[in-house]
Amino acid sequence: MIKKNANDFDETLQMALDEFPLEESHLEILLDAHGSQCDALYAAARTCRQRHFANRLFGYGFIYFSTYCRNNCTFCFYRKSNSAALRYRKTKEEVIQTAKALAESGVHLLDLTLGEDPHYVLDDPGYDMLLDIADEMRMATGLPVMISPGVMGEKRGREAARRGISFYACYQETHNRRLFSALRQGQDYQTRLDAKLSAHEAGMLIEEGILVGVGEALSDIAHSICTMKEIGAEQVRVMSFVPQDGAPLRRSMDEGLYLRELNTIAVMRILMPNRFIPASLDVAGKGGLKDRLDAGANIVTSLIMPESGFAGVSNATLDVDSGLRSLPGILDTIDECGLQMGSQVEFERVLHQLREECERRCA
Repeated sequence: MIKKNANDFDETLQMALDEFPLEESHLEILLDAHGSQCDALYAAARTCRQRHFANRLFGYGFIYFSTYCRNNCTFCFYRKSNSAALRYRKTKEEVIQTAKALAESGVHLLDLTLGEDPHYVLDDPGYDMLLDIADEMRMATGLPVMISPGVMGEKRGREAARRGISFYACYQETHNRRLFSALRQGQDYQTRLDAKLSAHEAGMLIEEGILVGVGEALSDIAHSICTMKEIGAEQVRVMSFVPQDGAPLRRSMDEGLYLRELNTIAVMRILMPNRFIPASLDVAGKGGLKDRLDAGANIVTSLIMPESGFAGVSNATLDVDSGLRSLPGILDTIDECGLQMGSQVEFERVLHQLREECERRCA
């Protein structure tokens, strides 16, 4: 337990704005912001975002390609043993058609994601098929592609990088090993982390992410933020846990959970000001977007085309068929926040800068 006095928050926030190196204990103070402190914290996060991105915002299209999974994560609707889960494997034609529609809507990045579907992750022909689909998405749209196939080994990471995959997303959910074991039962913490590190070394950018509301302490969040910075993740995400039908984990912290996610977004922005930090539509839909952008997020994620037959993760259908999870459906909120969608050229420029940093780190 860290000892705090009335001046700790203000002093720590000023240290952050002055770009003074912060330790985990400093981050705990900021994460614990409440009341008027939150206003100051979010304003500082927006200042840090402005320094690196001006008023530019980006978006990525979400294509949940397969909802089959070999894992039994206690928090996930699509866990292997959940008979209530919506299961599908989309065809290549469905994926490409949706990718084109997302590109036409104005997204900057396409996320081809799936559960750890044995059909694609347990044999090389299946994995090659996945990369073939990613290739066709890229060629059909001209957009960079992120893949989220779960844990992949060093050889597969090199092949994905060789094929031109820009981003690899693979979330720990927490960097507390005990809590990881409770959330991702039967999975190895270090194996999952090493998959990201080897993808980095192969030349891909990586996205790392955590959940809040799953039994973590503020010290766990602070440790995760520092770990994500240490490994050099180019996109860092936090999402509030949403209880799922057929999944055993129940929310452990209802009171203050929404605030905890917003505070985490802000602290990540302050500690990693030049990174992509998502405002996910998957937790609260369009209604939660403004708060996440005001807390310092700079990329809107889980954009899904209406009536496409593709699902989300935490809230599989929320705001989808109404069009409020599409880019045109959120432009009014973006304008309300004083932000503008950046151009594809601006997005690619940021990717180039991040790749150069990644190369220096891995050299």
